[in-house]
Amino acid sequence: MRRLILLLPIALAACATAGSSGESNVVVETYSRGQPMPGANCFVSTGSGSWNVVTPATVPIGSASGDLRVVCNKAGYRTSELLFRPSSVSGSSMGVGVGGGSGHVGVGVGMSVPITLGRGGYPTRVSVDMNPQ
Repeated sequence: MRRLILLLPIALAACATAGSSGESNVVVETYSRGQPMPGANCFVSTGSGSWNVVTPATVPIGSASGDLRVVCNKAGYRTSELLFRPSSVSGSSMGVGVGGGSGHVGVGVGMSVPITLGRGGYPTRVSVDMNPQ
């Protein structure tokens, strides 16, 4: 039993992960009146870079860094702009349990604290609504 208790921290450390590196792509699509509208010119920017794309497009934005800004233009339509702040995981939880058996009673306290290296992430798909002029 004593060995099992001594091995518990090692087992828990083996299960711990620091999360994903945050590397990601964002798919940018444009719509008008609920219908897909390809061919819009969009400027996509974050704190770490900017890209000019024609929709539909997949943008390799990498790790979340600053706000994600998407500005789209197409002849005959108004300019549309969307702004996304990186989402983040926050908070913690605590649990208390009581167990017993074979005449022994034990009390346990557990705590969950999220481990993140990045500052959050962006949506994987951005749909920009384009309105006719």
